[in-house]
Amino acid sequence: MPALLKTTVTGRVTWLGTVKSRADALASAPREVLELRFSGPVGEDHGGLTRPSCSRVISQYPRSTEIRNTRQLSVVSAEELAKIAAQLGLPQLDPAWIGATVVIEGIPDFSHIPPSSRLQGENGATLTVDMQNRPCHLPAPVIEAAQPGHGKGFKAAAKGLRGVTAWVEREGSLRLGEAITLHIPDQRPWQPLPDHLSGR
Repeated sequence: MPALLKTTVTGRVTWLGTVKSRADALASAPREVLELRFSGPVGEDHGGLTRPSCSRVISQYPRSTEIRNTRQLSVVSAEELAKIAAQLGLPQLDPAWIGATVVIEGIPDFSHIPPSSRLQGENGATLTVDMQNRPCHLPAPVIEAAQPGHGKGFKAAAKGLRGVTAWVEREGSLRLGEAITLHIPDQRPWQPLPDHLSGR
């Protein structure tokens, strides 16, 4: 019995990009095709089978511990980018400014799709969702340089709208305009959670 349910929800790839070097610049460069390997998108500095741990998992590991890289891609929603732009007072938010890898249009409430969901392209290339991405301060100076006076508010404006992090489960390629189908885990939400959280 399948543990993942194929939904009728299908989005479309509207933008692709890669970050060549995080040390030099956060902004990503547009691509028409994204070649996906198990180590991540070709040419993406966030790629690799492992990575140093960061603030997202500081409750589990000391910073810079080598861990499995489940943050190979930053996947965002076209509709949610528009909401962030509106809150910043901008006509649009260029995905490159926030270091996006993939922009998908047509999947509602995208930043809250369940962890371990799959995003599968027409030719079988598949991304596994790790978790919701948290907005940080790093895009602010990039946005500020492009649109003076608008960068500082990014972190607050992007709360709950920053998309998801993901890793490559099946190799292949993604192309602009390609359809993406959402597959979700066949399980109910974990109910005891409110009684068992610590450190909040």
